[in-house]
Amino acid sequence: MAEKAILLDLFPEELKTFLTARNQPAFRAGQVFAWLHKGVPFGDMSNLPTSLRGVLAAEAYDLPLSLHAAFPSKTDHTVKFLNACADGNLIESVLMRYHYGHSLCISTQVGCKMGCAFCASTLNGCVRNLSAGEMLAQVLLANRYLGVSGRVGHVVLMGSGEPLDNYEAVVRFLRLLNHPDGLNLSLRAVSLSTCGIVPRIRALAGEQLPITLSLSLHAPNDEIRRSIMPIAARYPLPELMEAVREYVAQTGRRVVFEYALIQGLNSRPEHARELAALVRGLQCHVNLIPLNRVPERQLEPASPRAVQTFLDTLTALRVSATVRREMGADIAGACGQLRNQHLKEPDKPDMIKT
Repeated sequence: MAEKAILLDLFPEELKTFLTARNQPAFRAGQVFAWLHKGVPFGDMSNLPTSLRGVLAAEAYDLPLSLHAAFPSKTDHTVKFLNACADGNLIESVLMRYHYGHSLCISTQVGCKMGCAFCASTLNGCVRNLSAGEMLAQVLLANRYLGVSGRVGHVVLMGSGEPLDNYEAVVRFLRLLNHPDGLNLSLRAVSLSTCGIVPRIRALAGEQLPITLSLSLHAPNDEIRRSIMPIAARYPLPELMEAVREYVAQTGRRVVFEYALIQGLNSRPEHARELAALVRGLQCHVNLIPLNRVPERQLEPASPRAVQTFLDTLTALRVSATVRREMGADIAGACGQLRNQHLKEPDKPDMIKT
């Protein structure tokens, strides 16, 4: 039996090709595209003939993901989703609800191969890339969950996986997300986080996509960075920072540096001064992150006092910086934690909430 097509992967012109190959009129492509991007099942696409709905249901997915479980936080408005792919793989997304709107952190791969020492999503390696439609489906499922209370207004590619390791699918996803006949989400409301694949940063700058680039930096020098991020051995900081400066110059967009503060490793005032020197003169913001504990890793978060001192040091040196508010800690909110917990204990009672 042939594998079903993921129609959310396709632009309208590609949908036309799919439909005409099945003896369906090309004009139906626009209708199907609009329905798909509202998250509507084939059976409810009311302006399509019954025969076409049957063809689509037999040969394609309306949504290539299903909601396996939702875990609302008891301490804030965060909701963690565990979504099931058609092949049985599980991926995570996190909905963060603020007074100004709803933000969704999505995954771009099943797992991750980058091996960062502080991250749970890399513990079991990378199983496979997600398609553009599987990324888009995470947004549509979150919108379905929200219902009449709103819709996702900001998307963060900061869940499981390295987005630039799945470059073509991620760029396709961004263009589909922004398509005027679909969700039409402004790309200025999208942030993409990367551990620093230099050639792909340069390629992304040429895509003319006005997203916010977030760089997972986490260290002010190569010695520390290599100890926690294997990618640093391939792309040293001078090369990486050159690419970032080129990105800012070419796009005119401010870059964000993500910096997880780890006790005894990168969180002393001298590290803050070194970081300030590294980013000096660059249009940027530093996002300080209280480290999420991963049981399998022997790393501890810096103390609240150390975090505040680090922030004060950066501020005194005129570096724009804030401390990210910790959200979803009670629901394994950090990327990869919930999936790994489920893989280890699939029948645990608090892991099967729906």
